[in-house]
Amino acid sequence: MLALGFVLLSLVARIHAISSLPCTSTSEGFPIVQDGQAIPILVSVEDWEGVHIAVESFASDIERVTGIKPEVVTQNATSATATRAVIIGTLGKSALLDGLETSEIEGEWEAFTTGVVSSPIPGVEEAYILAGSDKRGTIYALYEHSEQFGVSPWYWWADVPTPHKDELYVSTTGCSHGPPTVQYRGIFLNDEQPALQNWAMEKFTNGSGSAATGSPFNHLFYVNVFELLLRLKGNYLWPAMWSSAFAVDDSENQRLADIYGIAMGTSHQEPMSRASPPEWNIYGTGPWNYTSNSEAIYDYWVDGVERAKTYETVYTLGMRGAGDLPLDESTNIALLERVISDQREILTKSYGNTSISTIPQIWALYKEVEGYYEDGLRVPDDVTLLWADDNWGNIRRFPLEAERNRSGGAGVYYHFDYVGDPRNYKWITTVELPKVHDQMSLAIERNATRLWIVNVGDLKPYEREIEWFLSYGYDSSAWNADNLDTYVTRWAQRDFGLEETDAALVSSIVANLTRFNARRTPELLTAQTYSLVYYREAESVAQAWDALVEAAEGVNDKLADDFKPAFYQLVLHPVLASANLGKMLISAGTNALRASQARLSTNNLADDVLEKFDYDYELETRYHSLLDGKWNHIMDQTHLGYYYWQQPMMNTMPTITRVQGKKQALSGAMRLVVENNPGAWPGDNPNQCAQGYSCPPPSITIDAFDVFGNKYVDVGAGGPKAFTFNVSTNASWLTVEPAGGSVSADSPESRVFLSVDWDQLEAGSTSAVATFKSLDEDQHSLSVGVTVVASNTKPSVPADFTGFVESGGVVSFEAAHAARNTSVDEITWKELPGAGRTHSGVTPWPRGDANFTVGTGPSLEYDFFSVNDGVNATAHVYVSPSLNGLGRDQPLGLGIQLDASVNTTYFMPVSAPGTLPSVWTQFVANASVEIKVPFGAIEAGEHTFKLWMVEPAVVVQKVVIDLGGLKPSYLGPPESKYQYGV
Repeated sequence: MLALGFVLLSLVARIHAISSLPCTSTSEGFPIVQDGQAIPILVSVEDWEGVHIAVESFASDIERVTGIKPEVVTQNATSATATRAVIIGTLGKSALLDGLETSEIEGEWEAFTTGVVSSPIPGVEEAYILAGSDKRGTIYALYEHSEQFGVSPWYWWADVPTPHKDELYVSTTGCSHGPPTVQYRGIFLNDEQPALQNWAMEKFTNGSGSAATGSPFNHLFYVNVFELLLRLKGNYLWPAMWSSAFAVDDSENQRLADIYGIAMGTSHQEPMSRASPPEWNIYGTGPWNYTSNSEAIYDYWVDGVERAKTYETVYTLGMRGAGDLPLDESTNIALLERVISDQREILTKSYGNTSISTIPQIWALYKEVEGYYEDGLRVPDDVTLLWADDNWGNIRRFPLEAERNRSGGAGVYYHFDYVGDPRNYKWITTVELPKVHDQMSLAIERNATRLWIVNVGDLKPYEREIEWFLSYGYDSSAWNADNLDTYVTRWAQRDFGLEETDAALVSSIVANLTRFNARRTPELLTAQTYSLVYYREAESVAQAWDALVEAAEGVNDKLADDFKPAFYQLVLHPVLASANLGKMLISAGTNALRASQARLSTNNLADDVLEKFDYDYELETRYHSLLDGKWNHIMDQTHLGYYYWQQPMMNTMPTITRVQGKKQALSGAMRLVVENNPGAWPGDNPNQCAQGYSCPPPSITIDAFDVFGNKYVDVGAGGPKAFTFNVSTNASWLTVEPAGGSVSADSPESRVFLSVDWDQLEAGSTSAVATFKSLDEDQHSLSVGVTVVASNTKPSVPADFTGFVESGGVVSFEAAHAARNTSVDEITWKELPGAGRTHSGVTPWPRGDANFTVGTGPSLEYDFFSVNDGVNATAHVYVSPSLNGLGRDQPLGLGIQLDASVNTTYFMPVSAPGTLPSVWTQFVANASVEIKVPFGAIEAGEHTFKLWMVEPAVVVQKVVIDLGGLKPSYLGPPESKYQYGV
């Protein structure tokens, strides 16, 4: 008897599949290839054509692994002469399965079961059976085994090598998988110009494309997409739409999609299986206006349905304006009801005796269409409500409790790529899996599981994220917030042949790559995004990029040559290109700052920007040159020099400036800049003081709980003259490192660190002076004294205190680092590892609809110590920019408490139906929402800060308490020091 069920497979040193289904065995199972021989594969002639295609692929996969291709025998009878065989079949389409116990998958959607059976048919003594409940169930069984044998789903699309094995075995107990979590799971090829379209034009056409539209997306292109989707357990596709028409560009496209087993749809703004506007521009007459031109549009839709009805099709209902714009303002709900009624009438007439409730239909509640729904427009119960995100990965609304039992169910239209406000993001991966999991797990919790579709732009470079999205939709039980890194580790083991340690390193690299890019997408980054002055922010970001590059290149150096093209595509290029762009912009910002400071290194930074601008193109060219140009054009996307939301027509280098490097600064050879001050000494500088001239000498403060433990002073060249310098102090407790050095045009900067021996100081503030003296090559000397204030706060903090300690007038902590986590009604705050801009996020768990008044729900508590008395405290709570997914009547809320003072904030403004809040652009650009709550003056000493659950689905990233010293930065101050009481 073949049993349907799940068995977990423990992680081994090397993994050839991400799945945990125990389908294959190492050496003791049923042999598929043994002693140089492959057993034959039997498949019924009556089975689906798509199954036969997959069987041939399966046989080829076995050959990829072993070098031996099994014979595929197409059976037209229920007997064979092989002692052993692999028998593949679909219930109801294969007589080879007659008499076998498969009741556990009968009637199920896309289920399969496998196992070894004795004497399954006359002439075969023993066989390994792969049985599918339907066409895709059988195909998924085949590709699950292919992956476990060692063939990555990305063997073609990302050139992942297949490791060689002499022998292949499958488990004698078999494996099985029931119906998927989400019924339809697919991708949307979109925004495909310039990259995907240019690449496809070169690879799949003679240079002219479709006669109707000029599109290169013919069946030669699409069969690769179909196969990839099936290998990834997907089943649904929105085809490339701009200047393309799937059914018109190649008459084979629709037929082959159906044969392969892909259900075809059309995007949110293309009703009734027609590619609009391209097809309307060719075949339509009159305006795209159902008020004035309904007869022509109706007939146009009839033709679309007649063309599609013999194939597996999911129909998009409704109507948007031409060019994916809102309908004319005069359009009202009554007209849209008529549109949908007419479309349903067309389906009823075209499908004849078929019940319309069995025809898959979706109504995409995208942008203003959601507003129509909220204003009362309804569709029949059997139509799937396709809820949309905000184009930036934040789902606008989920099904409410009363909407969760509709027969048509609900789904989600999600984005990994977007063209529009506040700016396009379509160049490189910016997708954080923890963010996607956060949103899609909410979709599952709230029954939005009929259909998931994700906009993936050019498909590359979102390979890893596409696979996870489809995998999670296929089996949501496999992945949770705590094992997303395990998914990436297994992916790295499978696709790069890495041992577990190196694969875990790749998982860390990928997590940081996407975190850094998601903080602010590369297209939105500017030279001023990260603070160039405070908290060493820009420097820390640049150093993190350097560490990421070093780690990725280190892994690459260990790889065999045949793995390097895949690693470049999937890891190394995204890291190198992202790091280069990020550091280029930091250099451009620092270039402008140093010009204002009259530092010769301004010119070095200008050169660095130019070098990185050229390197950006070199990296793109390197990608296009891989494997004799297989991926030429796939990185054509421009990404530098955005002037507004739309892509620039050319990459433009960030603005740079230069100082006159052959002339000395008026103030002399030495330029002195102290940390946390944009000014420069000696001489006048607008940033030294408010007056801008005759400013006092520089000063710097160091306190005992400073995160970095020191402060720096930069000694720079003010022109071509070389000089030496030394630093002296008038206090033994002040340490200088180095105490001197030399600066020249070839080496125009030297950094000096100042630190304090706190054991020599009493409590309170103590001052000293560090004197910087320079002597240039003409024996001209300069002297600048830097006042150093040491604030010894250690004695004021009790030795037994445990918690965060104020430094520099700020307390900063990650939301996950709470001292206490109190549960209520089995709901607690859970950490979402990797979520957010700096460390992680926390959210109430499990997900649900429950809410609380502030002070009654689950809470997080943080202890901190304020060293100054009577200062005003303002809390800055950074949360992820989720939307009011439970509707206007239940907006996102959070309780924020400092000591006894409590505040309830509903931080995401309620907007008009179908619109986004006015602050939304800022929220998504910054990848966080800053909640600012003033609490008034507090005393020095111990304090407790609390976060209270008010509404579900809130994700808190970080908390900063401003005690009078907060400086402007993008990511906020680094986490304060934590004292462990004795």
